[in-house]
Parts: sequence; C-alpha cells; structure tokens
Amino acid sequence: MSHHHLLSAQNHLATRIGKAFLTERVVMHGKDLHQELGDYEWLRLYLFSILGRDPGEAVTRMLNYFWVATSYPDSSIWPNHVVSLAGTARTTPSLGLMAGMSISEASIYGRRPEVRALDFFYRAGRWCDEGGDLFEFVEQEKAAGRTLYGYGRPLARNDERIPYTLKKAKEFGFDGGRYLAMAKAIYGYLNKTYGFSMNIAAIDAAIAADLGLTAEEYQLFMSPCFIAGMVPCYRDARARPEGQYFPMQCDSLHYNGVGQRTWD
Repeated sequence: MSHHHLLSAQNHLATRIGKAFLTERVVMHGKDLHQELGDYEWLRLYLFSILGRDPGEAVTRMLNYFWVATSYPDSSIWPNHVVSLAGTARTTPSLGLMAGMSISEASIYGRRPEVRALDFFYRAGRWCDEGGDLFEFVEQEKAAGRTLYGYGRPLARNDERIPYTLKKAKEFGFDGGRYLAMAKAIYGYLNKTYGFSMNIAAIDAAIAADLGLTAEEYQLFMSPCFIAGMVPCYRDARARPEGQYFPMQCDSLHYNGVGQRTWD
C-alpha cells in the first residue's frame, strides 16, 4: 500500500455519513437531522445511525427490549461493580459509566459472547446451506474446542430473560425466523445430550441474525445496553459515605505466598 491514500485525504474530509453545517442544518445518512429525523425516538435514530436506513417500528421495538431485559440494577454483577466503585470514589457520572462500558466486552458476558454467538449462527446457516447437518456442525465446534456462546450460563442454570424475549418476538412478528428456530433446535440437542442450558445471548443473536445484522452492527447496537442498570448502581454508591462500597480491612487479606516481601 502506498501513501497516496493519505495524501488524498489531506486538508479535507470526504464522507457520506453526515455533516454539521453549523447555523444551517445537520445531515445524517442523507437526511436532515432536525426536519426529517426530528420525530424519531432516540433508539430508532441510533439504529438509523448504525444501519444508514430506517429499521422500522417493529425492529426498533424488538431491539429496544434487548436493552430493557438486560437493565439489571445489581452492583454485584457485570460491569456494574466498576460503576459502583466509581461512585464510591466520587468520580463523575460520565467517567463512571464509560469505565463500566469499557469492560462490557468480557469473555463470558456482554459484547464478545453476543458477537460470537451471531457468528456461530451465520456459520451454522452456511453449513446447512451446503447440505451439512446442524448437529454435526455443533459437534465439530465442540471438538475444535470452541465455546458455544449462548449455551450455558456462568452464574445460574436458567435465564429468566428468555421467555419474556420470546414473547416479545412473537408480539412483533419475529418468532418464525430461521435462526431463532435453529437456536431452539440446538438447545434441545445440547440439553438432551450434555445437559446444557441456554442463555439470552443465543436468543438475542438468533433474532439479530434473522434481522440481518452484521457482527459490527450488532456490537454497535448492544454496546450501551447495560447503561440503564449501571445508573442506579452509581447513584446508590454515590449517595453512601465515600469508600463504603465493599470496603475491606487489611486484616481480611491472607497471604499464602512463599517468604515475605521486604519494603525499602
């Protein structure tokens, strides 16, 4: 690759995404933000900003439930504890919430399992399109040592969000999709064969696949989904005396290492 692509970008920005013509108008994906998009609810606008097209009312309401169903105000789970630590340390709301969001791409919860579950379903779909058996694909994934994201749950056996999400999928007309049926079939197989449970990552990713979202679009959409649960945790810790969120006395620490460190 030469440097000519850098020279061509000097001193100007070429983009089709949007532009703020200050004192005049703001354009997003070819639409006037204040005139043509001004009646959108914020979440619909957010999806429009990601997709570059209007997702429609049903898609917006379905994906809105993904966020609602995962707004847990429990400071002991997910990145909420980081937000509570921010509150007890008296940092600002913005810094606290961004710190929480920054660790939402964990290996066992949040963005990574969601995106990998989506990728799993797309690869399973291609496998079946080429004449392969779905459960043979699952077994090959297991044999390769790959985690079957969406199946199993770190802290509990069942996922309380699943029946409500499936109810919403039926309400909004997304209960008959190919990948959602695939997710259910895989759960039946894994549960019968290995005793695996299913968690919400499988259901959400399957619906996202049925909606045709790419991995990047799905990750962009899901990135803020814990925010509504983080805020109460921050405010609760912020309202208490400073440092009161899970304090620990030095005597509570038990060192089992070899020898003793000397300090200069």
